[in-house]
Amino acid sequence: MTTSRDEKRFRDEEELSTQRRATLLGVGYLDTRGIVDTLPMITDIITLDQMRDMYVIPLRQGNERESAAFAITSSTPQSFLKQIKDRYSNIMIRVDLYIISKSGYTEIMLRYDPPVPTRYEDIRIAKEGDSETIEAVTAILDGVKSDDILTFLIDQADKLSASDIHIENQREFVRVRLRINGVLHPVARLSHQKYRVVIASIASRSNLSTVSTDAQASRLSQAASDNPDRIINMRIETVPTTYGQDVVIRLFQFDESRLTISNLGLDEDRRAIIEDIVSHPHGMVMMVGPTGSGKSSTLYSIINALNSPSVKILSLEDPVEMIIPGVSQIPVNTMDGDSFASKLRAVLRLDPDVVMIGEIRDADTARTAIQASITGHLVLTSFHASSSAAAFARMVDMIGQNPIFSNAIRVVMSQRLVRRLDDTTKKPITPDAPTLDWIKTELEGLPDSIHLPEINDQLVIYEPGWSAEHPFGYTGRTMITEQLIITENLQQFIRGDMQDISVKKIEDAAKKDGMISMLQDGLIKVLRGETTLKEINRVL
Repeated sequence: MTTSRDEKRFRDEEELSTQRRATLLGVGYLDTRGIVDTLPMITDIITLDQMRDMYVIPLRQGNERESAAFAITSSTPQSFLKQIKDRYSNIMIRVDLYIISKSGYTEIMLRYDPPVPTRYEDIRIAKEGDSETIEAVTAILDGVKSDDILTFLIDQADKLSASDIHIENQREFVRVRLRINGVLHPVARLSHQKYRVVIASIASRSNLSTVSTDAQASRLSQAASDNPDRIINMRIETVPTTYGQDVVIRLFQFDESRLTISNLGLDEDRRAIIEDIVSHPHGMVMMVGPTGSGKSSTLYSIINALNSPSVKILSLEDPVEMIIPGVSQIPVNTMDGDSFASKLRAVLRLDPDVVMIGEIRDADTARTAIQASITGHLVLTSFHASSSAAAFARMVDMIGQNPIFSNAIRVVMSQRLVRRLDDTTKKPITPDAPTLDWIKTELEGLPDSIHLPEINDQLVIYEPGWSAEHPFGYTGRTMITEQLIITENLQQFIRGDMQDISVKKIEDAAKKDGMISMLQDGLIKVLRGETTLKEINRVL
């Protein structure tokens, strides 16, 4: 906003100065603002090089009935103007001169000589130990113009479906890494000089300081190169380190058409639980997991299923990650002192049917959300914890044991994202005996509805292969989950019947009632050939 006002003031002053110079020189003055696109483009009087070098633009051809006209600037040589006048005086045609500002001249010349779009080579992701690719991408980034480098990095991250861009200061260089399918991949090494250009662009576009000694957070958006109507929304986090400010740019990439319950990758039994919540919208549903575990996608999928003209849905988000038509989405800027609790109390007065809370971070928000969930609202929220049982235990600790709250929480769903094997290149392997014993032990007591192959020395699982299209052997990600349904056994922890509220006791009670843990769900997906043991171990 300030930049726009400054630019307008500068242009006003420039036009006033140009007008005064026209009076001194005894020539006409032309204010080109608003008329640049309507001026005729005349290309057969003087060459493009002459227009560039002499700061002259033809405005009218001239004939026996009307004079010729040219736009000039304060930099136009008098010798060239004499040449033009002499040329027309020989054929008895008057020449009119109009002085224009340098800004006006630049705008008109962009029509005659538009800049050729610069095209840069796409970057590639290096495999472990592949220094040649890193050097090649470093050379690509070194060749990107300073004004383009941040836009280029974001565009490339978007093309590669990366969730984060990490820019990290080292002693000798600045490392750039992209998180793709949940895994960080080295991309390039920037010089500290090039880094200063990147950090200056980030600071300028997201209103951050390049010299701050504190951690900072902001937001940024950019139109996608493949579709200008698609906006890439980003969150920027910076933190000062020994060698400079490290930056993480998190890209929010959501395809609304794919945000459906059927695309969550749940088996039939667990999908039925989510569908029951949608068909009977009341109580609280908690999504648990670290940043980047897909919590927002699951919550948005539930909202999409609930979204109809007869349902009023409000969301409180920090930040709003994706616009959903029909949902009133309210940003909560906690950096500026907003709180989820105060905003939640305000929106409940609007009589919503469904409320989504971006995250429960404190006891005040937890109690307000629980009270909303027992008065006929469906409350969807996310929560940071290591497991569903840990989240449930912490929630009970925050709201206190109270029989009134026993029916408030319906399900606590913990999830992670693991890379999905590329079916066309995955390679079969046979696990060794200790691994088979471990798998068999972990999968004991599964519900009869889960059908798995025999776990014996004939068992086949898979590891990643390779192809040019999928060099790491994976394609996309799938979700591993555990759903802690608040049964009668678990309600006693909220009512106060159980004084020892430990994570272990909650987990044991949930498994007794049929809960499949995240590790078990991951192993099920390994046995079905969807992912690998190494991937499950990496994530869990």
